[in-house]
Amino acid sequence: MSEPKEIRRYGFESFDCAPALRLEAHERVSRLQIDGLKERIARHEATIERLEKRLWLTVYGVVGVVLAEAFQSFVLQAS
Repeated sequence: MSEPKEIRRYGFESFDCAPALRLEAHERVSRLQIDGLKERIARHEATIERLEKRLWLTVYGVVGVVLAEAFQSFVLQAS
């Protein structure tokens, strides 16, 4: 990431004060936490998609078995 551009004022030296350093540290920690949450959400979404595919495969399998049994009973009754 790019560091903020330092502002120079004539006659004054730049310095870091404790409240500003704490605020910067808090912002970095917050950014890391948010990035971690985004990664976890992406992993959860991928897991949900895989589970959804498995669910639909199961539903289609059950429907196929029911239809096959219905067709088989229809063929046995017709003969």
